Parts: sequence; structure tokens; C-alpha cells
Amino acid sequence: MNPIARFVRFVVMAAALAVVAIALFVYSGIYNIGADDPHMRPVSATLEALRERSIETHSRNIVVPNLDDPKMIAEGAEHYSAMCTGCHLAPGMSNSEIRPGLYPQPPNLSTERIDDPRETFWIIKHGIKMSAMPAWGTTHDDEAIWNMVAFVRKLPDMTPAQYAQMTANAAHDDGGYEHGHEHGADAVGTGDDDHSSSAANDRPGEAATDHVDGADHDHAANAASPLSLDGLTPGAAPEAEAIAAAFHNALKNGDRDAVLVLLSPDVAISEDGHTQTRDEYAAGHLAADIAFLKDAKIEVLSQGSMLSGDSASVGSES
Repeated sequence: MNPIARFVRFVVMAAALAVVAIALFVYSGIYNIGADDPHMRPVSATLEALRERSIETHSRNIVVPNLDDPKMIAEGAEHYSAMCTGCHLAPGMSNSEIRPGLYPQPPNLSTERIDDPRETFWIIKHGIKMSAMPAWGTTHDDEAIWNMVAFVRKLPDMTPAQYAQMTANAAHDDGGYEHGHEHGADAVGTGDDDHSSSAANDRPGEAATDHVDGADHDHAANAASPLSLDGLTPGAAPEAEAIAAAFHNALKNGDRDAVLVLLSPDVAISEDGHTQTRDEYAAGHLAADIAFLKDAKIEVLSQGSMLSGDSASVGSES
């Protein structure tokens, strides 16, 4: 047998042995496919290279529209708030319920800037295999996806209050943040040094009041204070109104992560005369609020706000 034939025979036998070895490894079940068991470094490096090269190759011919269009950014804010915060967070969020268990860990888009809008568009549209990134292109058209790209480009420069303002404005433009509660009150905060508490009945003819307070405020006492719209004027405290609206919109959309990022860790929440902590609300009445608002039809009759030193009050009647 000549050298070339021997070499070919050796290659064929080696390939056959490799196939048998891989088959035995797969069917043995010894590989731990759990998301809490990271890849070995060579495997991780190979998968990362495969992902990066694939995305770069498939997105290189995409034409990027004008991503500085304010309308696109506003539309993208609404989509991001509803679809993305659980994995990619938002200004003021340090974590979410789902994010710690994801592998690979999604990028924190509130702090990490995107390098190439073409690649970001492709990722959002087509998703990524073997990760938690879905293919949003199956349910959203290209225009909606470009809107999200436009918003994500601006996200790292936003404060929690600015994020709340933008998502609230987007919801308001869409008519999406008017709602009420079947029971008592909620607490809302900016996610930074501001705290808030709110007391609300939201039944016809009764007032709902939200307070965005300074760090030294007595939250529990404020949450239990009598409801009143006296002295409240529409637009008097627009930032506070935006935060309250973002909180209400997050409840309406069933977005637990967005609700919790707007609640200060030390806030006190009054529900039907009972005061509870942020964690107690998250583990209990939050689910009931979301369930009630899913199909509720609420008409806001009036809304106003008022500044008072380092605090602001926001109230609505619905």
C-alpha cells in the first residue's frame, strides 16, 4: 500500500473513532447541561468566537436608518420596558429575578454601550441559539426592532429618573398607563436617593395620591396620611408624575422587574391600612395588583402634582 493510501486510511479510521467517541459521550449523559455549570474555558472561548463571527458575518450588509429620530427612540423605550428589562436591566436596576440564573449572562445594556447597531439589530431580530436571547423578529417587524436599537444606544447615558420619564411618556402617548387598583396603595421610588410612597383606593369618586419623598422622610406615616387632591396642579412636578406613571404602567404590563426597580429598598407601603416592606409587597400583593390590572378598564378623571421642599406629591382621581 502506497503512503497516500495509508494516510487516507488513517484519516478515515481516526474520523470513525472520533464519531464513536462523541456518540458514546453524548449518550452516556455524563455531560452536565445545567445552566449553573459553566463551560470549560476552551469550550467557552470556541462558542464566543463562533457567536461573534456568525453575528458579524450575517449582519454586515444591513442598512442602518437614522437612529437619532426622537420618535424611534420613544417607541423603543416602550418596547424595551416591556420586553427587555428582566434580562438586560434598566438604569437603577442592579439585578432581576431571572438574570442571576441565566448562562451566558446577558449584557447589562443600561451600562454597556453597543458597538455596532447592525449587529444589535440582527441579534434582536434573530436571537442567539443556546442562550436566553429570543428571536423577536418572529413577533415584531423591522421597524419595531430598529426602534429598540435606537433606544438602546441612548440607554447608558440615562439616569433612573430619565428612564422613568421616557418610558412613562411612551406609555402615555400610547394611552397605556391609565389604571387603578382593586385595593389600597402602592409605593414608588426613583431607584436612587429618592424614595416614594403612595396611598390609593382608585375607586370612582375617590382620590389616589403618590409621594416622591426625600431620603429622610417618614414613609410609613406618609403612606397612611389621608387622601386628598387639594393643592395638586397638572404638570407641577413632571418628574414625579413620570415616575408614578412608569410604576402604574409597569403594573399594567405585568412587568415585575420594572415595578420593583421603582420601589426604594426601604420604602413602606400601605395596603388597606396595613404597612408592608418592599419585599413583602413583592412576595404578596404585587401579583394581585398585576392580575387585577391585566383586564381592568380605568378612566382617569383628573391628575395633578405639587412640590413641597424636597418632596413631591402626585394624585389622581379615577
